[in-house]
Amino acid sequence: MSKKIAILTAGGDCPGLNAAIRGVGKTAIVKHGMEVIGFTAGFSGLIRKEYVNLDETNLSGLLTLGGTILGTSREKPFKIEKGEDFNDKPELIKNNYQELGLDCVICIGGNGTMKTAHLLAKEGLNIIGIPKTIDNDVFGTEITFGFDSAVSIATDAIDRLHSTANSHQRAMVIEVMGHHAGWIALYAGMAGGGDIILIPEIKYKVENVWRSIEERFSKGKTSAIVVVAEGIEKPDNVSAASYLVDKIQKNTGIEARETRLGYIQRGGSPSAADRILATRYGAYAAELIAQGEYGKMITIHGGLLGTVDLEEVGNKLRLVDPMDSLIIKARNMGVLFGDEKIR
Repeated sequence: MSKKIAILTAGGDCPGLNAAIRGVGKTAIVKHGMEVIGFTAGFSGLIRKEYVNLDETNLSGLLTLGGTILGTSREKPFKIEKGEDFNDKPELIKNNYQELGLDCVICIGGNGTMKTAHLLAKEGLNIIGIPKTIDNDVFGTEITFGFDSAVSIATDAIDRLHSTANSHQRAMVIEVMGHHAGWIALYAGMAGGGDIILIPEIKYKVENVWRSIEERFSKGKTSAIVVVAEGIEKPDNVSAASYLVDKIQKNTGIEARETRLGYIQRGGSPSAADRILATRYGAYAAELIAQGEYGKMITIHGGLLGTVDLEEVGNKLRLVDPMDSLIIKARNMGVLFGDEKIR
């Protein structure tokens, strides 16, 4: 008897979600003869039993498409809202799972999604997790799809800012996403030739930032590029970029401008690398279901796919190691991270 499976996408959108849906669906249908449905709007669809049937026809043309055809939400079904004494959502999910005759639900998302996926597995549901996020901070895997696309977008923006910075003799501060993890700032900063890179994992001193810029200009340089993750330490009432621009201008007299990429990093068509990674993750999920292996999140290390128990993933982050080899190489090339002694 063929299996019936469901797919949902939860949390923030990112490039590659549709490629992952396609990878799961096509492998499940073509190779294993499974029936596939997709819950709409993340865990909200699972709670409300709102779904669409997925077949080869509506899985075609998804590889290059940004966003998610299933929609997403930040619904947390195990969270008890303020003022509530009881939460019936987990019970609704279990009832819907059984009424639909499901053999597995594939949850595609980031850290919060994996936490919920684990809680659903503890309730007795067969669950597979697929990690996605542009922040690349899901614990247990080397890389998440969405990251390469975000880095490419941020790098392109930095490339464009170089010419403006040189033309106007300015310091340009570009803020990228990353509340807790500085992967995008680090990789885009290196790929784009940033002079200063600030990430949450390395404690910086703001005077080191403006002093290093002042020193650059005193040596005849005509510009400075500062790449900063949004989650660096700063006052609560301003963005990271605004805070740095203000400090640079007030302490050096050098003209500074800010650029915040925001949601631009999450939109649009996925890069070739993300299309391939998302497809590999999706196809591997279908294989795990065919083998009856559940309660796992798919991982990749050294190019090889594998799994980790969902219980090992929740509430953990994959952060940048301050001694990461790329940081060491950057420091050897003169890139500053704000913790150096300046004059």
